[in-house]
Amino acid sequence: MKKKTTIKDIANVLNISPAAVSKALHDDSRISAKTKKAVKQVAKNLNYQPNHLASALRKGKSNLVGVIVPRTNSNFFSSVIQNMEEVLNKEGYNIIITQSNESYKKECANIDTLLFTQVDGIIASMANETVDLSYYEKVKSSGIPLILFDRGENDLNVDYIGINDYHSSHMIVEHLIEQGCKRIAHIGGFKRTRIFNNRIRGYIDALKKHDLPLDTELLIESSLSIEDGREKMTQLLALKHRPDAVYVAGDYAALGALQVLNEQQIRMPEDIALVGFGNEPFTAMVTPTMTSIEQHSVQIGKQAAKTFLEHAKKSTITQTLNKIILDAELVIRDSSKKKISVTVFTP
Repeated sequence: MKKKTTIKDIANVLNISPAAVSKALHDDSRISAKTKKAVKQVAKNLNYQPNHLASALRKGKSNLVGVIVPRTNSNFFSSVIQNMEEVLNKEGYNIIITQSNESYKKECANIDTLLFTQVDGIIASMANETVDLSYYEKVKSSGIPLILFDRGENDLNVDYIGINDYHSSHMIVEHLIEQGCKRIAHIGGFKRTRIFNNRIRGYIDALKKHDLPLDTELLIESSLSIEDGREKMTQLLALKHRPDAVYVAGDYAALGALQVLNEQQIRMPEDIALVGFGNEPFTAMVTPTMTSIEQHSVQIGKQAAKTFLEHAKKSTITQTLNKIILDAELVIRDSSKKKISVTVFTP
């Protein structure tokens, strides 16, 4: 492997000190224009790349923000990242994107890498598998800002930006009841994760509010992948008393459920109404078009970045419980619309 060019290599070519090279590369006024030009030309010829890690260690600032997401192939997370980056770039920051693939082990490795890279802060959405919060406590103890979005735990006592999952879930069930549904199933995420626990609670409380019984065989936890949606929908269709509506806590799993219903020629919403969560672009393109919750990724991304910048401007880091909860919208489409109603519900 070719050896990386260092400041010392440039100094040797020009027969000047490494300190002079460093000053020239940083446009120090004490170095002549002629020397600066020569140093920059040699640096270019030798393909010199600055050591940003060493620079960050010297300055105590890297102008890098670490971002951890469960996956990047979701429109929600990619939109959050895009809007976050837009705000941060204007303030001179770049981002390093990592994904956990819903793995706790990968998430811990991501945190270690970002801390080693001397990022100035971390903005994260937790993996499905994450229960042990010790690695996030490690971020807090490092003295850099930690901001959580979409998925986060109250126990960490850090800033959080997300939607009201409980009310969103309540809104979905009430919409289905308005459409005449009485046996509503919920394919949810794992209740150990706060947002999915809130969605499960919203589902249960909405049933109680309208005097509908909670049937435990209609409440299913899953990892919310497309494959999970297919498997759990098949499981529900095998019941002696099928549901007349299925609310899925993620659009990808809802897509899997929709595929099974279409394959088995089950009419939506006449036989079974279907609602997803996330308002991914494909929800408006599938047949039938799918009702879903809009999560406001643009606002979440921008607000997460602004929250980091507020911390970055302070001389000392104080982690406070600053919760920003946005109201979600229910975008009603053909998969659940049995009766004529407005297209968007707000709590």
